[in-house]
Order: sequence, then C-alpha cells, then structure tokens
Amino acid sequence: MSDIQIIGVPMDLGASRRGTDVGPSAMRVAGLGQELKRMGYQVLCEIDIAVPSMETRTTESRNARFKTEILAVCVDLAETVAASLKAGNIPLVIGGDHSIAMGTVAGVAGHYRQQNENIGLIWFDAHGDMNIPSSSPSGNIHGMPLAHILGIGDEELANIGGFIGKVKPENVALVGIRDLDQRERKIIRDSGIHAYTMREIDERGMAAVAKEILSVVNKDTAGFHLSFDVDGCDPSVMPGSGTLVPGGISYREAHLLLEYCADSGKMTSMELVELNPLLDQKNISAERSVRLVGSAFGKAIL
Repeated sequence: MSDIQIIGVPMDLGASRRGTDVGPSAMRVAGLGQELKRMGYQVLCEIDIAVPSMETRTTESRNARFKTEILAVCVDLAETVAASLKAGNIPLVIGGDHSIAMGTVAGVAGHYRQQNENIGLIWFDAHGDMNIPSSSPSGNIHGMPLAHILGIGDEELANIGGFIGKVKPENVALVGIRDLDQRERKIIRDSGIHAYTMREIDERGMAAVAKEILSVVNKDTAGFHLSFDVDGCDPSVMPGSGTLVPGGISYREAHLLLEYCADSGKMTSMELVELNPLLDQKNISAERSVRLVGSAFGKAIL
C-alpha cells in the first residue's frame, strides 16, 4: 500500500464566487487525514501550494482572468505532484477551484511520460470545463482546464510541464455533465473525448456507465487520474459549491463510481475541487467529500 501525499491548493482565482480557497481547510477539519489513516494508509506530512490572494492582484485579461497567477500556481503544483509520484506516493490534491487540474494532470502525465506511458482521465463534473479564452462567456479559467489539458486554447496554459496534450482524447471520460455553454458543446464534440451526460446515467445506470468509463481510461494506459468536482453531485448532496446545477449524481451513485475506481487498482492520483465552505451547511459537503475520497481509496462496507 503506497503512502498518500495530501497537497492543498487554496485557490479561488479561477472562479467568480469567492471561497474555494478555504476548501482544503474544510476537508482537514472534516478529518480527511484521519479517515485515510483509519483505512491503513500512511499519510505523509501535508503540503500546501502557495497561492496569492485575489485582493493583492489585478488582472487585465477579460478572456482569461488571473492567468499569470494561475499559471504560476499550476507549474508549482505540477512539479510537486510529479515529485510525489517519483517518490512512490499517491498524490491527493485538495482545492481550490478546478483550474488547479491543469497543474495536477501535468504533473501526473509528465511523470508517466518519462516512462513512455500514457494516463487516462476521469473528469467528474456538472460542467464540461472545455471552454477556451475565445469561447468563454466569463473569462473564468476554472471553466477551461480540460480543454488546456487536451492541448486546446491558450498555448502557455496548455504547455504546463513543457509538453502539450497531457492525455489522449480517447482516454478521457467526462461524467455527470448537464450544464454546457453554447460554444463549448462544439469543442467537446470535436475533441474526441467520451462524454457521459446525466441522461445517459439515468438511462443506463451508474454501474454500466462506470464499467465503460474504466475501460476508456485504462485502455493502453498506466492508469488514470481522477478529477472530482463536487458540483458533479446533486446540490442536495453537495450544497457547498458556487456552481450548483440541479439534477446531478446522487450520493450513492458517486460512491459506486468511486468504489469501481478503487476496485480497478489503476488510480494513480486524485483531486477534489470546487468545495466552497462559505456556501456550505455546517461543513456537511466537506464531511461527505471525505467519505467519497475514502471510497476512491478502497473503503468498503464489509
């Protein structure tokens, strides 16, 4: 059993609503480290990535707000994640808005790239996160990370880690989507990734969808990274997010997907993002997030 390296990234520069920078603290208060230790894991001394406060910065770009700061954080995060994997540990990144995924995935993909291997990617989200600066109606980078991970959009954001195209589109599974921008739909269709909408989950059931997702992300790869946005769950499950969309994945469906991920034995790394304690109800979203992370790392009922 590998040791777990928890990496906190207290960032809200990529979002419109403030508060995701407090996400890592909420997860710690909810007992993330203790939960993993109870499961038998060794949890290493936690690391925090330095993130500037929005109040100390200004941004001139309307199309990619706070790009300079987000880019610097993601470069630092990519190096930290890669070092963790090189040491034989499992990186568990807690954010923070979803723009941090550009750094996390760059670090994971870069590590395996040095071994001439590819990775798969499960992107659990209510949104596509496939906007680019020219298509984004808001200019918020947390709506753009998956596009840049695939090498679409701003060249500097796409080149984090020194290479473009972190994951092959055919090894990407976007699951839980139900709220897309108009121009983003075409980007997703043209990208070649596998997208699983809520309608498909409703019609086929999470078990069938989860099995197919794992076949997608594990085909000719060294394993997969799991990027888990709490807004992929229904707001009744996760009220503590600034990007809530009704009609999402249930608590039990989310657990089932993550249990399948654990059963596969192929998860290289994980991140959990978009938890906003300022909008939560008595930290219930953080507490449920801790339990979901437990499922992803192999916690079972019996």
